[in-house]
Parts: sequence; C-alpha cells; structure tokens
Amino acid sequence: MSLSPETISALTDKVLHAQDHAHTITKLTDQYPEMSNDDSYAVQDELRRRWLQRGERVVGFKAGLTSKAKMQQMGVHVPSFGILTNAMARPENGVIEIKELVHPRVEAEIAFVLRDELSGNQCTIEQVLAATDFIIPAVEVIDSRYEKFKFDLTSVIADNGSSARYVTGGRPLDPREIDLRTIGVVIEKNGEIQTVGASAAVLNHPANSILLLLDHLAARGETLPAGSFVMTGGITEAIPVAAGDNITARYQNMGSISFRFV
Repeated sequence: MSLSPETISALTDKVLHAQDHAHTITKLTDQYPEMSNDDSYAVQDELRRRWLQRGERVVGFKAGLTSKAKMQQMGVHVPSFGILTNAMARPENGVIEIKELVHPRVEAEIAFVLRDELSGNQCTIEQVLAATDFIIPAVEVIDSRYEKFKFDLTSVIADNGSSARYVTGGRPLDPREIDLRTIGVVIEKNGEIQTVGASAAVLNHPANSILLLLDHLAARGETLPAGSFVMTGGITEAIPVAAGDNITARYQNMGSISFRFV
C-alpha cells in the first residue's frame, strides 16, 4: 500500500458519508494519484469494519467488470470485487427510494448461495458448483458516488464497486441442472425492453467470477464461507433509472424479478 492508515481512514469517512447521504464526491485519485488498488481494498476493509460496528451483517460479495468489454474499457484483466451487507437488500415487488441514490442503474445477474466453504486458488468450476446450494436471479442497483459519473478503477474499488442495493427473486435452481452459459435475460423498464443478454457474458460462465473471487480472497488470507451470497456480475448493460420507473428482469427458466423506484 502507498497510503497511510490515517489517510485510508479519512478516505473511508469521505466515501461512507457520500454513500449514506447520497451526494457526489470527486474521484479519490484526483487527490491521491499514487493511490493503488490495494489501498482501495483497504478502504473496503475499513468500510466493512464500520458497517459491522453499526450492526450490519456481511452476507457475501459482488463481482464487477466481468465482461470483456468492461475490462477492456477499464484496462484490467480480472474483475473487481465488493462487499454485500444485509442493509443493501430490498424485497422483490418492493420499492427503492431514489433520494437515497446518486447515479442509480440496474443490471441483471446470476447469484450463487454456497452450501459449503470454498478456499484457495486451485478450485475448478465443478468444485464451485458442487459447493453451491442454489443459484438465483438477482438485480443489482449500482450507484457510483463520483461526480458526473466519472471515475477510474482504483476509485471504484474504494466505493465498494458502486454497490448500493440488490433484489433477488424468481426461481432458485441447482446449478448442475442448467447450462449456466446460456441463460437468457431481458430487462424491461415501464413495460418496454431495454436490454437483453445471455449469462455467458459473465466471463463465459458465471462460476468463473467465483474462481477469481477465491483468488482475490486467498491473496488476502481469506476464504469464502458457507452460506455466502455472491453476485457474479452484470449479464446486461446497466440501465439508468429514475423515480417512477418499474423494473422487471426476466430470466429464461428462472422466473422474473420486479420492483419500482419512488
């Protein structure tokens, strides 16, 4: 890391205040151009400590930048990762308040819920599937807190991968009973189709996100606990939303998720 613990704490103050109070900030590398991705994950660690301190519970992780196009755009070769807590969850058919968000966008994902712990950097897709209790449709509401939606990878990681809200629904399935590369998804906004995609958009197989997450955790001396909820990355492009929008994500053979913004 290139930044001191005191600077990491100050940057966490800045990010957390923007998340909690829905306001923009300048990207962190404007002030600290020497800031590294390791520094950004240290900010995430401090965010997690503070969330736990105020009573939230970590439920799992999210992967971002999981499509080749997004990786090329950001000049990276592996996804970024963020932390998910119970406070980010919203119910299916419920409402999400726009006033709590800055630049909200929605994207459809496949989420895994693990039955068994996974660890190390030598796992295979088959081992991931065997350790999975079920997969389930999920929609993530991402929300970059950076001014004019302008950012770089280092700043995004420190903003916890733009995490904000997530909604699950549809029909859970055993991942070994479906081809996880060919699940078709449609996102509708106010009854009109906005985008379509197939699950192979996520690193050719959504379980590859979990393999890379395990590499990331192993490098930090961590494992992926049993019961973890992991959002594997956007199948579709992220769709901007506003107050009054009704969102429905339809998944081939897995049902649908609906909710609205107020």
